[in-house]
Amino acid sequence: MAEGQLTEEQVVEGHLIRGRHEFRGLRTVEHYFTVPLVHTAASDERPDNDGETITVFAREYSSTKHTPEEAENLPWLLFLQGGPGGRGNRVTSLSGWMKAAAKEFRILMLDQRGTGLSTPVEYQSLRLRGNATAQAEYLTHFRADSIVADAEHIRRTLGSAPWSVLGQSFGGFCALTYLSFAPVGLREVLITGGLAPLHGAADRVYQATFRRVAARNSEYFSWYPEDRDEVNRIMRHLRDVPEYLASGERLTPERFQMVGSFLGGNARVDALHYLLEDAFITTPDGPRLSEAFLEQVRGLVSRAANPLYAVLHESIYGQGQATKWAAWRVLEQFAEFQPDAESPLLTGEMVYPWYFEQDPALVPFREVAALLAEKDDWGPLYDRRQLAANTVPVAAAVYKDDIYVDHALSMETAAAVHGLEPWVTGDFHHDGIGEDGEGIFGRLLALVRSAE
Repeated sequence: MAEGQLTEEQVVEGHLIRGRHEFRGLRTVEHYFTVPLVHTAASDERPDNDGETITVFAREYSSTKHTPEEAENLPWLLFLQGGPGGRGNRVTSLSGWMKAAAKEFRILMLDQRGTGLSTPVEYQSLRLRGNATAQAEYLTHFRADSIVADAEHIRRTLGSAPWSVLGQSFGGFCALTYLSFAPVGLREVLITGGLAPLHGAADRVYQATFRRVAARNSEYFSWYPEDRDEVNRIMRHLRDVPEYLASGERLTPERFQMVGSFLGGNARVDALHYLLEDAFITTPDGPRLSEAFLEQVRGLVSRAANPLYAVLHESIYGQGQATKWAAWRVLEQFAEFQPDAESPLLTGEMVYPWYFEQDPALVPFREVAALLAEKDDWGPLYDRRQLAANTVPVAAAVYKDDIYVDHALSMETAAAVHGLEPWVTGDFHHDGIGEDGEGIFGRLLALVRSAE
C-alpha cells in the first residue's frame, strides 16, 4: 500500500473504517463506531435499536515491523487517556510507551465520547439539545461508566477476546470502572497515576490536593527563589493594571495562578521558570506584561480546546451526592492560595465557578455547569464488592508526590482491589508516562504478567 493511501469507506454493522495510512514506521487505521447514547442491556445486544446513537472514533496504531497480516492477529491494547474531556493522542511516530507496546500489541487510541471525532461536545453543538436542563441531562452520559460501556461495545464489534487496557490519570479511573462493571472484557489492566478514590465526597480529594500543591509550590520556589518575587510582582500588577489576553478578556490574578499546572510533572516543572523570566517589558506607560508572555499564559488558562474538562471535572467524583463546587469550598481552608494572600501560591487542576465567568470558552456552559454541580443522584462509578473479588491482573504506578492523584488515597484504593500490584515510586510525577513511558510500561506489564 502506498504511503498515506486512503481506502474506500467500509461499513459493517455500525463500524466504519475510513482510512488506512503508513508513515515513519507506524500503521494507522481510522475506526468510527456507532454506539447508543444510553447503554442498556437491550441496546448493547441489539445495535440497531431505536434509541439515540452517537459516534465514537478510535485510531488503531501498529508497527510496520509487523506485516499487515501479522498486525491483524496481534492482541489489542486499549489506551484510555487522561481528562476528562481530552481526545486520544495524535502521534506521528512510535515512541515511549507506544514503542514498547507496539512490539506485541496493536493499540486502539480512543477519543472518549464528546471529544475529538467522537460526536464532539462544544457549546455550539450542545445548543442542539435544547435548554440548560436538557444539556445537563445529556452530559450525564459522558462519564466513566458510559466510556467503559462504549469500550465494551467496541471490543465486541471488533470481535476481540478480552483485551489489555492502559489507563493514564482519568483513564485509570475509567479502568477501575471497567474492572467494576465489565471485567469479562479485560485480560489485564495497567494504570499510571490514576487510582481514583472509590468512595467518599469530592471534598477529601481536594483537601489532599491542596496540601500536595502547596508542598510542590514550596519545592519549586526553593529551586527558583527569584520566581517567588516574580509571581508576587505579577499578581500585584494584575490587581492594579488591566492586562488583556488576545482572546479579549482581562487576565485576572486568580486566573494567572492556573499556570501552576506546570507543577504537576518532572518533565514540565522547570518550564515554569522560562515562562516567568520574560513576563515584563518596559513601555512608555511603565512595566507591562509582554505580548509573548500573555500569549503563553492564554494557552495555559483557556479551556477552548477541551471545555468538557472543566464542565465535567468534579462529576468524576460524584457517586450518590452532589459535588457542589468542592474545590471552591475547600479552598476556604487554604488561605495561602487566595489571590489576595501576601505571597499567593499557584494552583493546580482545580475547577472553580468563576472559570465560567472569566473564560470566554466556558461562559456558554455556566448554567449547565451549575446544574451538574447540584446534581445529587449520580450513579455509582465503582463496585467495591466486585473490586474486592477481582481476578483480572492489575498493576498500577503510584507516584509519591503526585499533585493530582493523591498517594495516600491511591494506596487506599490499591488495597481495595484484589490482586492489584502497586509500584510506588518517587522518581516521577503525574506526567511520568511522558517522561519514561517505555520503562514504566515495561515494568507494569511485567508485574501483571507475573501475577497471571
